[in-house]
Amino acid sequence: MTYFSPTDLIINPDGSSYHLNIRPEQLCDTIFMVGDPERVEKVSCHFDRIHYKIHKREFVSHFGELAGKPIGVLSSGIGSDNVEIVMNELDALANIDFETRIEKSQKRSLNLIRMGTSGSIQEDIPVDSVLISEAAIGFDNLAQFYDFSSDKSLPQKDLDQFCEQIGYPLPIYGAKASNQLVHLFSQDAHFRDAFLGTTLTAPGFYAPQGRTVRMNSVLPDFLKVCSATLVGKSKITNIEMETSAYYAFSGVLGHEMISLNAILANRKTLQFSTNPEKQISQLIQKAIALFS
Repeated sequence: MTYFSPTDLIINPDGSSYHLNIRPEQLCDTIFMVGDPERVEKVSCHFDRIHYKIHKREFVSHFGELAGKPIGVLSSGIGSDNVEIVMNELDALANIDFETRIEKSQKRSLNLIRMGTSGSIQEDIPVDSVLISEAAIGFDNLAQFYDFSSDKSLPQKDLDQFCEQIGYPLPIYGAKASNQLVHLFSQDAHFRDAFLGTTLTAPGFYAPQGRTVRMNSVLPDFLKVCSATLVGKSKITNIEMETSAYYAFSGVLGHEMISLNAILANRKTLQFSTNPEKQISQLIQKAIALFS
């Protein structure tokens, strides 16, 4: 099996992963993923008990129990570059022996549930709704460094055609959610009104999501064009900053991953939620209820 050097897999003196600061024995199989570190406590307050609280940089994690089963929550910070760190280190904790630095022969699959915010780019997906990302396409540069080919990948010809139609000159990647988790959540009564869609993961918050403040975007019609163009047979429903990376890494590494989105803005109708914290709180409560 593969050996990983001290410069490839950096392990802290206490035996924890370099950025996340999590030790292998603290890891559990089901973890809620949030972007905002302050949101971690808003999730873990629903646990029956908390065994570990870990904080390093923007990465905050709580591990405990819910309904007699191990459960965790971890913040990634903003963006797919942070997701790259999170997914590599979570997978290492699960599938590499930290004492020998050798890949384990028996692989462990994690269940990862992102609960985040997003903006709709379709008029019929209103503010304060919930959307489950069945698939996501990534406009960041991770695909220039990783081979994301897996059974979860979206067809490259569909991605290439989409780029050609919207006039986007750089390569993009795309991947699907866990079928198992999509079925679990979409069939649950708490999510009966949730939309299903294909998410665009942007490499920034302002111009990459069609916003203009003081600097002009070189792609001023980006959202308008994307919302009107199909990826294969699917329209782009919403935009955020992490889901495609989560799906691509999970597909290759063998983890189950789903992204649940609280829709706080509708970019077509120019509406924004009047109570965003309430929407996020409700999404957390709905997701937690499936494991209670």
